[in-house]
Amino acid sequence: MFCLLSTFALNFNCPWLAYGRLTPDKRAMKPVQGDAEVMLKYPDKWQERYFEMSYETVDPIIRTSQTRASAFRWSEVYDDASTTDGERRFFDEAATFGMKSGVSVPLHDPDGSLAIMNFAQAGEGEFGKRTVTYLQLAALHFHLRIAKSVNSSVGEKMPLLSPREKECILWTAKGKSSWEIGRILSISTNTVNFHIKNVIRKTETCSRTTAAIKVIGAGIITL
Repeated sequence: MFCLLSTFALNFNCPWLAYGRLTPDKRAMKPVQGDAEVMLKYPDKWQERYFEMSYETVDPIIRTSQTRASAFRWSEVYDDASTTDGERRFFDEAATFGMKSGVSVPLHDPDGSLAIMNFAQAGEGEFGKRTVTYLQLAALHFHLRIAKSVNSSVGEKMPLLSPREKECILWTAKGKSSWEIGRILSISTNTVNFHIKNVIRKTETCSRTTAAIKVIGAGIITL
């Protein structure tokens, strides 16, 4: 699956990928079940430098992923006023190893755990909105397959969703905003938000992204 994802990412000029879960202290990345190398495709020298310098303690991608529900560009974090000079140096150094820009996808599970998928490229060009959406969907699909392979949701009872709730959360999983979903389904934005809030409540999650992960993982909807 990781090879397929890597091939897909090349369509967006992203030869570098990394996927992993946060350790229990929510500070560093660790490999999921299986061969760690399969989940990491970064320049060897950067991997050595990252672990040698214990960069997991200052990695702004980890910090940002803990509070974000959707994919974000590294440039957004770099330019954010809350980003420290040390965190900006982290990005600057990564660029010297060939990873000049990237997109990260936080993957929050219903149990509160967090995984992160990173896509990086050698060019300095900005990622377009459509590209970010495609990469986020690919990361979500990959994450769900991994979760399914380790039986993370076996035996969990899921609530019943109405047809409209399923439609709204499906389009949410496909990266559409409430306004866009309203246009697609010919309903108001407020109505879309009402149905999505119902799904969040029924799935006992804290965000629309987490709700979508849980619903798709349970097989209630399919992408």
